Amino acid sequence: MSRVFNFSAGPAALPEAVLKRAGEELLDWHGAGMSVMEMSHRGKEFMSIAAQAEADLRELLAVPDNYKVLFLQGGASSQFGMVPMNLTRDNKKVDYLITGSWSKKAVAEAKRYAEVNLAADTSDSKFTIAPGQDELKLSGDAAYVHYTPNETIHGVEFPYVLETGDVPLVADFSSTILSRPIDVSKYGIIYAGAQKNIGPAGLTIVIVRDDLIGNASDGTPTMFNYATHAKSGSMYNTPPTYSWYLAGLVFKWLKEKGGLSAMAEINQRKAQALYAAIDGSDFYANPVDPSCRSWMNVPFTLADAELDTKFLEGASAAGLKTLKGHRSVGGMRASIYNAMSEEGVQALIDYMAEFERVNG
Repeated sequence: MSRVFNFSAGPAALPEAVLKRAGEELLDWHGAGMSVMEMSHRGKEFMSIAAQAEADLRELLAVPDNYKVLFLQGGASSQFGMVPMNLTRDNKKVDYLITGSWSKKAVAEAKRYAEVNLAADTSDSKFTIAPGQDELKLSGDAAYVHYTPNETIHGVEFPYVLETGDVPLVADFSSTILSRPIDVSKYGIIYAGAQKNIGPAGLTIVIVRDDLIGNASDGTPTMFNYATHAKSGSMYNTPPTYSWYLAGLVFKWLKEKGGLSAMAEINQRKAQALYAAIDGSDFYANPVDPSCRSWMNVPFTLADAELDTKFLEGASAAGLKTLKGHRSVGGMRASIYNAMSEEGVQALIDYMAEFERVNG
């Protein structure tokens, strides 16, 4: 069976070249006589894999020397609690922005540990727009400001980086990391679940500035303390070794593609082509304000929702998979992360045009 075009929001498609490389090395990694899944995380073989993966990620993102890169478990959702646990020992005031489902969940978790000020909440717009800098109601003396640069479910993306002065900026980059260059120095903490643009589920990347480590609140569990993982090189316990290895292969693939500037050009072309197809039709619609549409997650609806099932069935038959929108939003959603080719996006556009011709 040939591979399909997988538009899943996560776990998402992985680059075919990465999967082939992993397949070749599955039983015997570089003459070790064993799979990476079978290696001791403290053995020289895996330690070399881990070190190279971190070095490649640092190079891709131009991570400054005064930041630690942690390879953790628990998904990005675990960071909803770990961030306030680690940053509010001396100041319980925190600022959060709600711009979609994931930032809303982050707020709910933060309220367990801190006093949350909502600097913005776009619920009234049904999460179809990102607030401007001048609309934010920042405290000015918060321990940190948290936001989600790209909301996976609603397809809303901030077109700018928040300005927070001396207050550390914390960002959930799960669905947009590695899609383009990031100025890491503008952030105190960047975290991201792997299962969209990094690798398979089970791994979480946390990039944290050195001065924000070692200040965890009393009672913070050892495994939830950034200092624990920073001191041990993410080896305090057994890490998700195979996910770490596959992430390293993805980092190498990105470097071979020309790095994040090259990926940004490709991703922008993909998004522009798909949005143009939607906007050029009366049959399809995207609810998000054009100024803040996501490059990665493109939700759209049909003029007649009664046709949704037929659309999805036809798409699946055509090898276009996982296009159903999130249950809380409905309609369709095409997630077009790094591993989704321009060919795949064009195949979707062609199918949409044919479906409209027959059913419009």
